[in-house]
Formats: sequence, structure tokens, C-alpha cells
Amino acid sequence: MNDKQHKLPLGFTFSFPATQEYIDHGVLQRWTKGFDIAGVEGKDVAPLFEAALEKRSLPIKLSALINDTTGTLIASHYTDDTMQIGCIFGTGCNAAYMENCGSVPKIAHYDLPPDMPIAINCEYGAFDNEHVVLPRTPFDLIIDEDSPRPGQQAFEKMIAGLYLGELFRLVLVDLHDNKNVKIFEGQDIGKLRKAYSLDASFLSFIEEDPFENLSETGELFAKELGIQANKPELELCRRLAELIGTRAARLSACGVAAICKKKNIQSCHVGADGSVFNKYPHFKARGAQALREILDWPKGKRDPVDIRAAEDGSGVGAALIAALTIKRVKAGNLAGIRHAEGMV
Repeated sequence: MNDKQHKLPLGFTFSFPATQEYIDHGVLQRWTKGFDIAGVEGKDVAPLFEAALEKRSLPIKLSALINDTTGTLIASHYTDDTMQIGCIFGTGCNAAYMENCGSVPKIAHYDLPPDMPIAINCEYGAFDNEHVVLPRTPFDLIIDEDSPRPGQQAFEKMIAGLYLGELFRLVLVDLHDNKNVKIFEGQDIGKLRKAYSLDASFLSFIEEDPFENLSETGELFAKELGIQANKPELELCRRLAELIGTRAARLSACGVAAICKKKNIQSCHVGADGSVFNKYPHFKARGAQALREILDWPKGKRDPVDIRAAEDGSGVGAALIAALTIKRVKAGNLAGIRHAEGMV
């Protein structure tokens, strides 16, 4: 690569908790969503990423490092100014919203106008890591204990797509091994015993089965697990999938409701991205119903807080934030930018 070659500006979506003093750097606090890569926690991931680009001789300049929720928020607001919250409901769960600088003590030393808006990445997947609020089942405990980070991301482990299939699997194995319950009798459930052998798409397929006799679910169990399930067993599996999916959707709505209550938001759109939100059946409707109950809206009227799809919001948002960063550099506003050289 020619050293004088113009480098393409890049917005880097980094979907993990990071401490940021600058828009173009971020120190990884901890891995989430099942990741566990040694030697990265506590380090600035920006130079690590740029070193990988340099190794491949790619003409790219990291201009902004953002969380996927912040990207979703900015991308959604760019096309709809009533968007006030950005959410991710996928492999993990999280949200971002705009706060006033005066309400954020940790940035007081910047002497910013108190009414200036700043994006807050909530990282609420870590809500209730102390385990004093959320009622957990024995299966939630197993998932936590067997995860790379036991005791962390308590809320996320009850909601995120990474764990929904495993919850389903653990319950079925427990029922099979319970001598007082007759399920999959005389059958080899070796495939079902394999941890994380089922993902959220397995539950989605079950919930989408349109036939009363659940024939498609039966075919799924036979093909993927080698299990011949009878009608009562299929009905149990359908109900179990519904319960797991409903709990995830309702808990997800709690995060949105908490932000609305904190900021006294009476009406807004919420931009949401992620595989669970976009693909899991009934997730949107169940979440909307939970919001109605939590925020106690009048019946018969349109929902004042509406969660809407923001497809690839995180990617588009990263590009927008990178473009805004370059615009600031051109204007000579270098506040919050570590390495402005090479951006323009």
C-alpha cells in the first residue's frame, strides 16, 4: 500500500462494553455474549483493530468506534426524529438513549453545556448481576454457571438469542431424566444432551408451525435430534417455546420502559435491531403488550411508544458517526478525538 494513498474512513461497530474517552478508541471492559478471547480485556481495541488492518495492507482509517445500540439509535434518528431509543435484541441485549451532559457526572470535567445531548450506552444486559431482582429458574442458574463469565450479564442471559435454545434444551433434558415425567420414553436423546446444540431458530420454527397436529415440529425433532415425539410431547414443546419466547420479549420491554420512565418519555419511536427482534415470531407483539401493562396506557388507543425495526441500524449508525467525526475534524473541532491525523 502506498503510504500516501488516501485511507477510507471507517465506523467500527464494537458490540461489547467499552470505556471510551475518545470517539476513536475504546477499552474493553469484559467480553459478553459467550465470547472469551484472552489478552483483550482491559486493552484499547482500536490499535488492535488497526494493526489487523495494517497487516492486510487495507487502506482504512478507524474514525469512530461505537456500540451497536448507539449506532442503531443514531441511524434510526437520522431517518425519524421521533426515535429516542435504540435497542439490540439479538445474540445479546442492550439499549442506548440520549442524555443531557449535565446528568452525567463522569464527564463533568469536560465543561460541556449541561443541556448538550450525549449518547448513553446502557449496557443493561448486566442488570441485576447481584441477583436480587430477577427471579431465576434452575435452568437460568445452569446457564450462568456454565458460561465463560459466571455472575455477569444476568439480564442478557434471560433474554438474548444465544441462550433461548439452551434454556429450551435444558428443560427438556430435565423432564426426560425425571422419573415422574414420561417424555421421549425409550429414545436416545444423546443429541439433545449436547450443550448449545439448539439455538433460537429452533424455537422460532416450533412457534411458526401452522398445523394443529404440529407435524412440522415433529419432523424437526426427528431430523435434528433423532427423536420421534408424540402429540402430547409436541404440544409440551410448543408451550415451552412460547413461555421462553414470551419471557424474553416481556423482559426486553422492561428495559425500554425503564428508559422511558427515567427520561419521562411519554411518546416516541424506538429503533430495534437484532435477529431475535427481526425473526422471532410474536416477539414484537409480546413486547408491545408488556409495554402497555408496564406504562399503564389507556386501552383502545394507539401505543405512544412504538418499537420499530431498524435493519442494519448498527452498521448504518457507525457510518453516520464516522462521517460526523470527519466533519468535526474538518471544522477544527477535535474534542473527544484521539487521532485526528489521517481522517481527512
